[in-house]
Amino acid sequence: MHALKDIYLIRHGETDYNRMGVVQGSGIDADLNELGNRQAQAFFEHYQHLELDKIYTSALRRTHQSVKGFIDKGLPWEQYEGLNEISWGIREGRTPSNEDDAYYRNLVRTWRKGDVHIQSEEGESPIDVLERQKPVVDLIISRREEKSILIAMHGRAMRVLLTHLFNQPLQNMDHFAHQNLCLYHLQYDYEKGQFISLKANHADHLQTLPDSI
Repeated sequence: MHALKDIYLIRHGETDYNRMGVVQGSGIDADLNELGNRQAQAFFEHYQHLELDKIYTSALRRTHQSVKGFIDKGLPWEQYEGLNEISWGIREGRTPSNEDDAYYRNLVRTWRKGDVHIQSEEGESPIDVLERQKPVVDLIISRREEKSILIAMHGRAMRVLLTHLFNQPLQNMDHFAHQNLCLYHLQYDYEKGQFISLKANHADHLQTLPDSI
């Protein structure tokens, strides 16, 4: 029988920045808002039966708060800056103007064309994000004794990570959809050395929540 590692990969719950359409990036350490906390609680209630060996998060509070129920159970928890959101640079945290909106659209369009080495102004490129993620991924995979883990991170960073895990070109990162507190359930097959996707952008656990509070 193949040795398999179950990986439950989630994006953090909603923050007020998300609600207002303001880019957070790695430079804004925002808290979950009321809806975000309810999303986190709904996820915990739905998946608290999982026999998890470890929790991994980014170093930003919104990921910690998204898995608080599991942390409060006393599960082992490690946080890594390598899992942080991309740095969007000097425009992080401010209400976007038309100029900012156009800047982001053009930047993402550039990445989709394959120029994934292009950085945001005073920020990071997708290549930069991937390079800091790789050591964390290698560490997680090396821990064969951890048969089931939960990872909480961020939207753009998740897209970068998923292209790496599934050997996709980095320019295809927008093919991986996400929403606040969505779940990707993956398995890593040690014998084949590859990842398997079981659920993608899954959010059944949020069905009972209102869209807004």
